[in-house]
Amino acid sequence: MTKTLQVDPANAEQARAWDGEEGSYWAEHADQFDRALCDYQARFLDAAAIGPADRVLDIGCGTGQTSHDAARRAPAGWVLGVDLSAEMLRVAQQRAVAEQLGNLRFEQADAQIHPFPAGEFDVAISRTGTMFFADPLGAFRNVARALRRGGRLVQLVWQSPPRNEWIGAFTSALAAGRPLPAPAPDAPGPFSLSEPEHVRGVLAAAGFEQPRFQGLTAPMHFGADAEDAYRFVVGLLAWMLDDLDDTGRARALAALRATIEGHQEPEGVLYPSATWLVTATRGH
Repeated sequence: MTKTLQVDPANAEQARAWDGEEGSYWAEHADQFDRALCDYQARFLDAAAIGPADRVLDIGCGTGQTSHDAARRAPAGWVLGVDLSAEMLRVAQQRAVAEQLGNLRFEQADAQIHPFPAGEFDVAISRTGTMFFADPLGAFRNVARALRRGGRLVQLVWQSPPRNEWIGAFTSALAAGRPLPAPAPDAPGPFSLSEPEHVRGVLAAAGFEQPRFQGLTAPMHFGADAEDAYRFVVGLLAWMLDDLDDTGRARALAALRATIEGHQEPEGVLYPSATWLVTATRGH
């Protein structure tokens, strides 16, 4: 991992968040974040079709689950995982050492501008990481440059909020009746790549061909039981409570607990979710 993180100025806010408290929270709760998405993992990896000798770039690799799985599928190749968060990369590296994955390395880097060697990779993958690009066109151009001609891009991104009950339930509860500002349509965030036509245009302009979108659904797992999930979500979204008085805060937390308790199943606390599995090929 590099010691000095070079960041696109447009991405400075994302870097502060992911290389700060937000990234630290994800690192501390790495197992739960991986568990939340576990029902997508096999389909995501199958779409990547990683071969035994492939060279793989994992964009926004976080604590490394996708990088580790890719490395196991490419024993004669190698994997580079990049992320803005030093804390998440520390966890990813520890896991790689524990699993004795010698064909895997991690680097703290901004994929929007990092000088990857041209044509270095056969496959670029990202599980819910590319939505946080502040400059998607510039970022995907940089990724395309890093891929060999005919190389594959495979990413998992969220469909729109109405298709993801969890985000509506949590934000509605924590709003405590007050209006919350809507993010700008082009702002980086979980749903910035939720519209296929927009994404097709960006990928085409960046040099990718044949973009395909497969809609997937799966339950999101937020904890083993209601109390476990409540603690996890409060820690994740505590910033939404900052401007509430004691009464409003108590009302918000009670509403959050109620929706979580209403979604407890024998397997844990589950909410419906929907993603796009997006595949494309670098043009010739």
